Formats: sequence, structure tokens, C-alpha cells
Amino acid sequence: MRGLPTIELNHSTIEYIQRINGVNHDAESWSDWLPKIGCPVESNSESRIEIEVFPDRADLLSHEALAKASRCFFNGLEPKLSLDVNVSNIAIEVDETLSEIRPVVLAAVVSGVDTGSNDEEREDFIQSLMDHQEKLHLTLGRRRSFASIGVHDLASLRPPFKVTTVSDSYSFKPLAEEYEMTIKEILEEHPKGIEYAGLVSENDLYPVILDSEDSLVSFPPIINGSTTTVSKDTRDFFIDVTGWDQRACEACLLLVCLSLFERGGDVCSVKIAGCDGNEFTCPEGEGLVHRVPDQLLNKILGVEISEEDLALAIQRMGGRLIETRTVTDGEHYARRWADCVVGDKEHIIAMPRWRSDIMHPIDIVEDVAIGYGFEKLPPISSSIHIDAIPLKSSNLKRRISESLMASGLQEVQSLTLSNEKDQFELMRWTAADSITSISNPITSEHTILRQFILPSLLRLLASNRHHELPQRVYELGAVVRDSSNYDRFAWASAEVGGGFSLAKGIVLGLFRDLGANLDMVEFLPTEKGHGPWIAGRGSLVKYSDHVVGEFGEVSPEVSYSFGIKSPINAGEFDVVALGSLISDPVT
Repeated sequence: MRGLPTIELNHSTIEYIQRINGVNHDAESWSDWLPKIGCPVESNSESRIEIEVFPDRADLLSHEALAKASRCFFNGLEPKLSLDVNVSNIAIEVDETLSEIRPVVLAAVVSGVDTGSNDEEREDFIQSLMDHQEKLHLTLGRRRSFASIGVHDLASLRPPFKVTTVSDSYSFKPLAEEYEMTIKEILEEHPKGIEYAGLVSENDLYPVILDSEDSLVSFPPIINGSTTTVSKDTRDFFIDVTGWDQRACEACLLLVCLSLFERGGDVCSVKIAGCDGNEFTCPEGEGLVHRVPDQLLNKILGVEISEEDLALAIQRMGGRLIETRTVTDGEHYARRWADCVVGDKEHIIAMPRWRSDIMHPIDIVEDVAIGYGFEKLPPISSSIHIDAIPLKSSNLKRRISESLMASGLQEVQSLTLSNEKDQFELMRWTAADSITSISNPITSEHTILRQFILPSLLRLLASNRHHELPQRVYELGAVVRDSSNYDRFAWASAEVGGGFSLAKGIVLGLFRDLGANLDMVEFLPTEKGHGPWIAGRGSLVKYSDHVVGEFGEVSPEVSYSFGIKSPINAGEFDVVALGSLISDPVT
């Protein structure tokens, strides 16, 4: 997968979905209309089409959703803005312990789904359903941290359901496994448990969904139980969505329901007694109404679109123009570009609730542009000339970089992530302020946000130790101390014959280039054991009685610990301190 989510669609599946919705499927034409809605086509054969989908269009990640979109955009059919939701007698009670573990719990039931007319079509349906679920996990769900989805065979369940918490000794048979495993074993041994353990590892209790007979439905966000597995005989589905982000969870639930609804399924609501004590039913199927100022539409598009063309453009994108009217409520004076101002013209536009990418009027304008056709819009050049005024800090950074490059150093950029061993233990430095730790580190090498830059440069030189000398590098970047960002720079030079004198020359050249008074520069020996320096060959640098940095020859003991065997001279300085003490000669 590259920068955009990539999906493969079977033409046979699309043809089946379109047929049960009364539309013919023209496979070849999909190469023409899909790019117009922002879905580049990678390939289109007789059997399959591979496309990329913009991350914000999570509503286009399934066969059913794209088939529905094509009926509006390509076939010109009237869109259906809402999802018909019937009332069921199924309920879920969420324990209050979920409030700090996984507070958002939503669910729905979809029955009577047409999964295909033969085993091959039903197998394709199951695979498509699983693929859709995983794409939603990656996009809207943010790898299951915002939202995770469980799809189950309703016939195997005994409602009502309860969502509660258990210890890591709780055992059940996970999906596709033959034997029971404890939650601890799943997190340590099962592939899905290992992959997503970071989402629950800080908890002493773990969320589970149980039916009325205490049979496990799901262990979100990790894995479902084996007894609820969807098979080719499944026609009735129970869908659960849990997570931390209400909007993401609602969108995921609606999109799964929509896909099953497109196959003739009847969507039914579930009554939820939330962990906060509030009761509600979900999903909500009604569309949402948006107000779009006419002046915003014209300003962005550069052309006045007739009401008829506007209605057609919105219809092609799956929405409906309800009316165009004069604003009688709202602000008398616009505070923001998208404000509806009394006396101005506005458009009332309804869009489906599952279009979670539409949050502001400007999102509607984008849809109008797509539905109307970018090729019809006039080319517009900006009439506004902007002169950027550089920040004082930017000027300082530029002059520091120019001075270091003039000394023969090459700029590099490394990760802000580091670890305590590199930052403090090996460098013989102490933490300047409180350390910002990573709560869910991917590797043991990246557990904190760095307070010093020089350790990163030493790691870089260690990685390049097989290349010829000299190697001279510097980095000007951010460090994090006490949860705040600070600018610092460091250099490190691996070369024979450099030594302390060369390092001092770099420092003096820097102060000269910054326009400092060299009489105010003071060099003080570092204390033995302070910093990575050889005893007697390390120096603190003061300017106007303020310590602004330090430099010297790196001790072989330190360089060896990083895997470097060549002599190193290096230094690290505080950009903020230099900027506050040395006046900018330009300004």
C-alpha cells in the first residue's frame, strides 16, 4: 500500500450488487468515472479493478459503497440520503469500568442479507466484508485505536449483551483457534494480540462483550470469539463498534450497515445503556443538513453555478439540494468566510450521515466542484500578492547553518525519538528537565523524546563507520524538555588530526559569523566525568556570563560505546540562548 488506501474490486461482485439494485454494470466505464471523484485507477482487467481511495473518503472502501456511488455519479439515479433503521428488542449494557478503558460502544443488527446465489459468491462476500472491515480499521479507526469493528453471526448469539471488564487470566477460544487461550496468552503469543497489545497493555482490566449466556462475543480491539464466526450460511449479522472517538465509531458502524443494506439487509437498532448511565439507540440513519453561503461557493469555484447545475452536482455526489434561500438568521456581519450572513443567499444541502469527511461548508464546495466537473471551472490566478516576513528565529537559524556549512559540515536530520541510555548514560549528561516518555514505544531505541542532539549524530556516524573519513555533520533541530520544544544544534566530526583546536575554531567562527563580541566569549574547562569529553579537552562556552553550549574531543570510551573507533570532535549549543544574547546585525 502506498500513500493512499488501495482496494481491489471484483467486477463479478459489483455486477451482482448492481443487478439486485436494478442497474447494469459497465466494467470498462469505471476507468473513466472513478478518477473524477478522486479515485485513481491502477488497473482494470476483465475480472478485477484496482483503485486508490483518498484517506478522507472512507465511505468508498467497499464494493457496495462504490456501487452505490456509481449509481448516482455515473448512472444519474436519485440518491438515497438516509439509512432505513427499524427498531429491535436487542439491548447492550455497558459496565461503568469501561469509562477509562474503551468508553464508546455502539452496535446494530442487519438481517436478511443477500450474500450471493452460490458458494463462490458467498465466499467472495465474506472476503469483501473482511477487507472492508480492515480498511476501516486503518483509516477511520486509526489502526483500531479510535474505533474497532466486530462482525458476528447473529444466529450463534443469545442477546441481550453486556460489555464488561475481566482480568488477563480470563480464557476463551479466539477466532480460528482450536483451543482456549487466556487474554495474557493472546497478547503475548497470538499474532493479532501481539500487533495490537499496545492499545490495552496499560490496563489491569480488559474489555469483553458477552451474550446472555456469558459466551464471549468479542475481545475488542483485539479479536472475536470463535463461536460467532461469519460463515457462507450467515444471513443475519450483529455488528459491534468500540473505541475512543465517537465520530469515528459512528461512521464505521454506519458504513458496515450501509454495505449490508445495499445487499438487501434490514438494519435494526440496538438499545445501549452506556458506561456513563445514559441510554440511547443506534445507529442513526437520517442524513445531515448543511448551510453553504452562496458567496463562499462562487469565491472558491470562480464561477456562478445555476441552481439547476448545483442540484445536479450535489445529486451526483450522493446529496440533495433542499432549497436556495435568503438568510434570515445568523450574523449580520461575517466573522468567518463560511458564516451565513443575514440578507445573503445560502444553499441548504442534505448529505448522508455516513459522509464523515463533510465537517464544514468548504467540504460541500469541494463536492460541488467534483460533481460539476473541474474541467468546467475557469482557471483562476491569485489576485493577492503576499510578501512573507521571515521570523527572527528563522534568520538566526539560517546564519547558524551558513556558518557551520562554511566550516565544512554537512546538514543532516534525525529522529526526535531517542532513549535514556543514549541521551544520558552513554553521554554522561543528566536530564535538563523532566523527560517526555513514549507511552507505547515501537522499539527499545525510541522510548523518549530527545533532550540533546549530539547522541543522534553519534548514532549516525556509527552507521556510516564503513565509509571514508572525514565525516562532518551537523543538525539544527528541536529537543523536548519538560514537555516543551527548544531549538538546539550540534555537530560531530569523525576525522584524524582534528582535535580540540579544530572544534574551538568552529566555535569561534560561529560567534564571528553571528556578529558576537569575541571579547565576551569565555571558555571554561568541563568537570571530569561531565559530558562525553576527554578529561582536559572539553570546554563549556559562556557568552556574557551565560552558558550557551559546550564542545571538545569525544572520549574513546564514549565513542566506542556508540560503535565508533575514529577520533571525534563535537559540540552542542542552545539556539535560544544565543539568540537572546547576541543581537542580529541585520535587524
